[in-house]
Amino acid sequence: MSDAIDQRMHQLLRQYIVVGGMPEAVTVFHETNNMNDVLAVQSSIVDNYKADMLKYALPSNKSRIRECFDSIPKQLAKTNKKFQYSTIQKGARASQYLGSLQWIEDAGIIHRCYNTSITELPLSGNAIQDCFKVYMADIGLLLSMLEPGTAWSVLQGDMLGYKGAIYENLAADILSKMGRPLYYFQKEGGLELDFLIRYRGECCPVECKATTGNAKSLQTVLKHPEHYHVNQAIKVGKYNVGRSGVLLTLPLYMLFLLTDY
Repeated sequence: MSDAIDQRMHQLLRQYIVVGGMPEAVTVFHETNNMNDVLAVQSSIVDNYKADMLKYALPSNKSRIRECFDSIPKQLAKTNKKFQYSTIQKGARASQYLGSLQWIEDAGIIHRCYNTSITELPLSGNAIQDCFKVYMADIGLLLSMLEPGTAWSVLQGDMLGYKGAIYENLAADILSKMGRPLYYFQKEGGLELDFLIRYRGECCPVECKATTGNAKSLQTVLKHPEHYHVNQAIKVGKYNVGRSGVLLTLPLYMLFLLTDY
């Protein structure tokens, strides 16, 4: 990609991070080009979600559903983004909140990303059902739930302390809207791969970077195909298109093009 087009595409991607894909938010942005108006629409959507939780949920679940929902930004801000019930409330257990989280998922507000026991196909068969991350289904709504001013920082290219949360959720937003189920890989000792997808008939790690940078876990996996059974990998971030051996680098705005199963 030429530098001019690449820079413009990254600028548009930052706009998408803030606006997201909710129809009303997109319409308001198209008609007014005013981010304050977009943020007001998103806040209204989030408030409506919370109202629906109170309106449609069973009385015994209402407060727990709200607590689960409100914890999502905190879950993603952690270094270890695995969903932890103790983040909702100290001492909380899965048995208390599992149904509440399921209610939010069934409402289409979130997507779960499951850890896998090994880096092999089939990913669904190797998923660990009680070990997962939770991402907002719409990246714009996540931005609206963060502290005031975050959207403006994103538009300027400054992710502050949220860059990992924002860009991972952006990748989850894109992959899920492609119809891809979400998986990742993490094991004790610190090795973690942001996402695993089926690509060209193989298990393929996808690492997501806010800008550029080394991905130590990915390098480890690629150096030991006899153990991890990974023969290809993709790294997305503030890159241009490139390849180094079995590693393909792509600008993050091209992630949606990985349609080959």
